[in-house]
Amino acid sequence: MNKNILLKIAAVICGISGLVILAGVLVPIISYEGSFGTKYSQLLSPISNNKVLGTDDNYDYTKASTWFTGGAAREAFISKNISYYTVSIPELKIDTATVAIGGEDLSKHLIQYPGTALPGKRGNSVIFGHSILPIFYNPKDYISIFSTLPTLKGGDEIFVNYDGVSYTYRVEDLFEVLPSDIEVLEQDSTDSFLTLVTCVPPGDPRRPKRLIVRARIVAPENSNGTTWN
Repeated sequence: MNKNILLKIAAVICGISGLVILAGVLVPIISYEGSFGTKYSQLLSPISNNKVLGTDDNYDYTKASTWFTGGAAREAFISKNISYYTVSIPELKIDTATVAIGGEDLSKHLIQYPGTALPGKRGNSVIFGHSILPIFYNPKDYISIFSTLPTLKGGDEIFVNYDGVSYTYRVEDLFEVLPSDIEVLEQDSTDSFLTLVTCVPPGDPRRPKRLIVRARIVAPENSNGTTWN
């Protein structure tokens, strides 16, 4: 086999490999827009022509303080005395993931948004989690832990263990907002709520939105009793 034929074969292989890699990036994003993008009701702002927070390379999405325009400053996230609790989401195979209160590094933990209610208390406990392309999803890796969050649906349960007490929350609503829509972080003292937040479409840095998963606490007798295998 002469050199020219070998070069042609190598070029074809490289071309096919490039298409596979490109498809691995674009297909999940297009799939999200087709499957989920029209599923969630838009809240508050329409997408504008202005530059959206996060499209600049200076923003580091592993830092929770960069996720919302006009939200809590970095100093509000950081505390010398960081405390922790755990969250489990059986539908996503997330088992006792650590949530940090007083930190902002999403590559190491889930992060509770400063000033939001503690689990089990009246108000809204808001938890941020990082996401990347779903093909790289690993429920034990905090960089990818919320990559499949859009697949949750109403009625799915989320289990929180805080200060030795276990709480069950049931998903009521999912919707998208822009990074400027900080109203979703506000408190509601009518009950105990849990809000999960991640960037969508997962792995798409161009014009990221925030997926909001809103859940409400349920009495123990109303839980379906899901257990881990």
